[in-house]
Amino acid sequence: MVKLDKIYTKTGDKGTTRLSTGEEVDKWHPRVAAYGTVDEVNAAIGVAALHASGDLLAALRRIQNDLFDLGADLATPDRGRVLEWEPLRIVEAQVERLETEIDAMNADIPPLDSFVLPGGTPLATHLHVARTLARRAERQIAQLIAMPDEPVTAEVLAFANRLSDWLFVAGRVANNNGADDVKWVPGANR
Repeated sequence: MVKLDKIYTKTGDKGTTRLSTGEEVDKWHPRVAAYGTVDEVNAAIGVAALHASGDLLAALRRIQNDLFDLGADLATPDRGRVLEWEPLRIVEAQVERLETEIDAMNADIPPLDSFVLPGGTPLATHLHVARTLARRAERQIAQLIAMPDEPVTAEVLAFANRLSDWLFVAGRVANNNGADDVKWVPGANR
């Protein structure tokens, strides 16, 4: 269990921070950027949740918890050292749950006949903001994976990818199953 007695430590005053392994890194390190963006996604989902209810609200709260798992995974790189605890990792079941939920939500929505602009209901709009942040986190995780000394599991990237898809479909659900989607009209303002 996490216990935080003191909120400020002053250790970041020189532009560095510590990963959960104790390793000191710059605050702008790609790993810190990735889990920082995951935190932004979580905050955006928290705002979206203000407009949600029922099953969608429950799913958003579950995803917020999963995002803390994702951040913990990213903050604990497997460098082959024995740790005093079992690191928390994103697992395939979390990715599969997102896929199952995407399929279930998408079953009642008509197929797209245009790209969808972020908008519609307040809930849908906030879900689109969260989706764009999730895509940024996905790009940052992919960049981290490409670095030779920055191990990240495949499940981490898959989760980030599915999450942005989940948020897109949930946005369509929030837009009355696509009926209130704001559609892109190519060249409309020429």
